[in-house]
Amino acid sequence: MPAELVCATCQHVAPPDTLRWRCPCGGMYDVRAPASFPRDAMRARPQTLWRYREALPLSPTCEAVTLGEPITPLVPWPTLPGSHLKLEYLLPTGSFKDRGACVMLTHMKALGVREAVEDSSGNAAAAVAAYAARARIACRIFVPASASTGKLAQIATYGAHLVPIPGTREDVATAARREAERTYYASHVFNPYFFHGTKTFAFEVWEQLGFRAPDRVILPVGHGTLYLGAYRGFRDLLESGEIPRLPRLIGIQAEACAPLAAAWRGRPSGTPGSTIAEGIRIAAPDRAGAILQACRESDGELLTVSEAEITSALLHLGRAGWYVEPTAAVAPAGALKLVAAGRLPATGTTVIPLTGSGLKAGSTIAELLKHQSR
Repeated sequence: MPAELVCATCQHVAPPDTLRWRCPCGGMYDVRAPASFPRDAMRARPQTLWRYREALPLSPTCEAVTLGEPITPLVPWPTLPGSHLKLEYLLPTGSFKDRGACVMLTHMKALGVREAVEDSSGNAAAAVAAYAARARIACRIFVPASASTGKLAQIATYGAHLVPIPGTREDVATAARREAERTYYASHVFNPYFFHGTKTFAFEVWEQLGFRAPDRVILPVGHGTLYLGAYRGFRDLLESGEIPRLPRLIGIQAEACAPLAAAWRGRPSGTPGSTIAEGIRIAAPDRAGAILQACRESDGELLTVSEAEITSALLHLGRAGWYVEPTAAVAPAGALKLVAAGRLPATGTTVIPLTGSGLKAGSTIAELLKHQSR
């Protein structure tokens, strides 16, 4: 069965070569496609995420847009027996977003897309800009006028055209979507091919654990690009008969901006505040319903951590040799909080991704260290 786009709202089916970024009803598309895992063929391939080609909704003849994405290490975390950290920050642009960008840009190149827009000022924009450069697709990135110069410099270095927009993050998204009415929207939130890239996280974990699923995965959640990717990846493995059940997917949000955790508890989200975990500072996630459904299906939960807990986890990781940005410390902070509350079983296997490099947030981390030394 070839890949097809299915609206999550009205179930309208669109062909995979459509250039629309959402259904005429306003709903968001998902990709429906078969997945298989030929282990002998996989073992003969290089140690990159492209070893799972039969599980990706791409034509087998299309040329991959790649920067050599490696299988990221899965290493024991001595702090929590039975837990492993997956070093996603070792991907080419320094974050897990490369998984989604390389698959999405491969699809775009196969479609013949020549120019595109995206709205982000962080890791997603850097990944899209890098892979657009590799694919020779012109890229305009809409960013908040107040965005940090460090990440903007990375985006601009790849040759993307930055479009600063005054106002809120929602104002930026509105401007980009207006532009997307006349050019391709390479959105890490709306484009479903992005999630079929991030799902390779689950495939790697499965293979690294000896072709078995972990008992639980603890992930940071903002727009849900990794949370939903992990869910879809493990679901592919479940439906293919490769694993007997889904692992528990435990999502962690910053206490200051936690609309999903509030919805999980049946409470209003309140006014979002400021957090050092800027990568998940999302007041109204567009795929909130899908995230909550994935949480229910995996017997997961959605929790929060404070700014102090994020900082403590970041410094704890640093003292062990892992230099990550504050957003990447959110999931480890959640794991430590669960242990302190006696809610993380000592048995079984836990996987925790370190999603972004500390090199992306040097000034923020320097301020944290300065504050700690006072």
